[in-house]
Amino acid sequence: MWSFLLVRILQSLATVAVAVVLIFISIRLLPGNPALARFGQHSVPARVTAEMAQQGWDRPILAQLIDLPGELLRGDLGVSFFHGDQVAARLTETIPATLELSITAILLAVPLGICAGVASALWRGSWPDYAAMTFALLGVSVPVFFLGICLMTIFTNMPTSGRVAPTMISQFHTDFFLCEAILTGRFALALDALRHLLLPAVALATIPAAVISRITRSSMLEVLSSDYLRTAKAKGATLGRIVWRHALPNASVPIVNIAGFQVGMLLSGAVLTETVFNWPGMGRYLVTAVREQDYAVVQGGALVIAAMFVTANLLLDIAYLWLDPRIRTQS
Repeated sequence: MWSFLLVRILQSLATVAVAVVLIFISIRLLPGNPALARFGQHSVPARVTAEMAQQGWDRPILAQLIDLPGELLRGDLGVSFFHGDQVAARLTETIPATLELSITAILLAVPLGICAGVASALWRGSWPDYAAMTFALLGVSVPVFFLGICLMTIFTNMPTSGRVAPTMISQFHTDFFLCEAILTGRFALALDALRHLLLPAVALATIPAAVISRITRSSMLEVLSSDYLRTAKAKGATLGRIVWRHALPNASVPIVNIAGFQVGMLLSGAVLTETVFNWPGMGRYLVTAVREQDYAVVQGGALVIAAMFVTANLLLDIAYLWLDPRIRTQS
């Protein structure tokens, strides 16, 4: 088992390294350049050329790429060309908001998707099945930004921007507003943070919940037709025991697989959600940087997202080892 984990860790590191190279080359090959974007179309060409030379962006891509590993090993993600701040520091400030939004979306999506999928499988061909699958179809079909706009239009009494009311920001000492308010017993602040968090979290959770419900349904249908469950029913086992003790654990491997993958996809979905709801997280920071062609910010943000995605998949493999003894034996 340990050799399997070691191999997976090495594979994850190699994946991150490849992602870093691809991100670096892709950004450098984009048309235009940051100096031109900063100074405008009517800027003096000599000034643009001088700025590109000062930043080292006029060198061959391979020469720039050689310097990258050393900078990353020092934890240096560069300096924003437009704002002059350290990219690592700005990402550290914005990541908590994105994590709080993503974790809330996960906590909504996974239980909702599993419950909808289980109900759909248990009452196959009846109205719960049709309702759950209709929800799943709508969930995967409606874009996140459109759903966010619909939610803001429907729930007009809910806050649609920011993380808390502007007058309350000074009362927080960390960037995890909801967690801090709950842990310190300030429930009025927690309620305000939750009201700001709810709509973007629902918009972000819809697609993962829909996908998880469909996978749960198909996996549960396969398990429910097994001989050992028919035996359990014949012995008089209750519906709750059949579902939660026997069927769901045996159907959990594909559910965990797709849930882990969706956790990674939430990070990319957060970019759109944060933009629609003016959520001050890493996604909105990256959207602004892409518009400005800010090399260091785009590169650093993409690297962080790739690392988080790979880490989620590594934890998923560890969950496989815990859930399925056959994988432990084979590894």
